Amino acid sequence: MKPVWTAFGAGGLFGAGLVVSGMVKPTKVIGFLDVRHWDPSLAFVMMGAIAVHMTLFKLILKRGSPFYDFRFHIPTRKDIDFRLVAGAVVFGAGWGLGGFCPGPGLVSLGAGVLPALVFVIAMTAGMWIESVTSKLLARPSGPVLPARPDETTGAAR
Repeated sequence: MKPVWTAFGAGGLFGAGLVVSGMVKPTKVIGFLDVRHWDPSLAFVMMGAIAVHMTLFKLILKRGSPFYDFRFHIPTRKDIDFRLVAGAVVFGAGWGLGGFCPGPGLVSLGAGVLPALVFVIAMTAGMWIESVTSKLLARPSGPVLPARPDETTGAAR
């Protein structure tokens, strides 16, 4: 039960930070993306988050393991593939058009902001479509044939 409360506390801290910094307002995001009337406040929020992460991440990794798991789950992939680029483009388009990204969208929804409801419904639909599409694309394209037995041992190859 402790991991649930830790996640609840971290989520609450994140939500409070979004509200205090004004990042739940789509106008802040649009202002950050508008090069003619640039609002740098989102950049300062990002720099603050990166500074805290860089400092604490190194300290946390000095522990043998996390509090609620046996090992740290740190991504090892560093390649840039089509899925990453396509996902970044789609995410950026949704962010720029809607003025919300997932975190602020959920916080705004909790505050009763109607456009956030529309955004979260559309975001959920998009995640569902991606999930279904990924499963369909992962299927073998032809009939699955049984493995041919090895001529010498009779075992499947």
